[in-house]
Amino acid sequence: MPSPLEKARQAPDSMKGRILSAARKLYGEYGFHGVTARMIAKEVGIDVSTLYYHWGDKQDLYEAVLTDLNEEIRQKLAEIEKIVRGKPIAVRLEVAIDVMCDHLFQNPETSNLMLFSFFSKTRTQSDLDTRMTEHLANIAVAMGLALDKSHVPPQANARVLAVWNSIINFASGENYFRPMLHLDRDAYLAVVKETLKFILIPAFTQAGPGTQGQEHPGQGPAV
Repeated sequence: MPSPLEKARQAPDSMKGRILSAARKLYGEYGFHGVTARMIAKEVGIDVSTLYYHWGDKQDLYEAVLTDLNEEIRQKLAEIEKIVRGKPIAVRLEVAIDVMCDHLFQNPETSNLMLFSFFSKTRTQSDLDTRMTEHLANIAVAMGLALDKSHVPPQANARVLAVWNSIINFASGENYFRPMLHLDRDAYLAVVKETLKFILIPAFTQAGPGTQGQEHPGQGPAV
C-alpha cells in the first residue's frame, strides 16, 4: 500500500500533495520548531483535523518533507553522475556546481531546510542525517577523492562539505547577500557559479598532502 508521501508525489494537486507543499514551504521559512500544525492547515486553507487525517502529527509530516527532499538530492546526484562519469575532475566539479546551484536556487526551501536540520540548537534527529553521510561518500568518490564509498578519508568528506556548504549558504543567504552585490537574481546566480568554480576547481585539481587528490580513471560511485 502506498505511503502518504508516495500518494502525495503521485498526485501533487491532491490534499496530501497540497499539505506536503505547504509544509515544505513553511518548514523552510521557520524550521521545525517555528511551525505549528495550525499554521500549515491555514496555509492550505483547511481545518487542522484534516491535516491530521492525511498526515498524522507534525513530526510525521516533517519527516515526510525531509524524505522528499532527500530523494530529490539523490536524483540530482544520480543526474550529475550520468553526465560526468569518466570525465576529468574539473569537468565533474563544473557540472556539479551548475546542476546543484540551479536546483537549490529553484527550490530555496531546500537549502533552508538542510541548514535548519543540521545547525538548529533544538534540532530533531532525522533520517536525513544518515542519508547525508551516504551522499558525502558518493560525492567523494565522484570527485576522485576516494576509491570507493566504504573507505572515504575524513579529509575527503571535509572537502566535499566545503563544496556542499558553500552552495547551500549562497542559496539560503540570497536575500541577504544579493543586495550587498547589487545584482538581480539571474546575475547573482551567475556570479555564485563563477565564484565557486574560481575557488573550488583549482583547489580540487591540485593533489593535497595526506589526501587522495588524484583521479581514479574508470572509478565511479554507486549513486
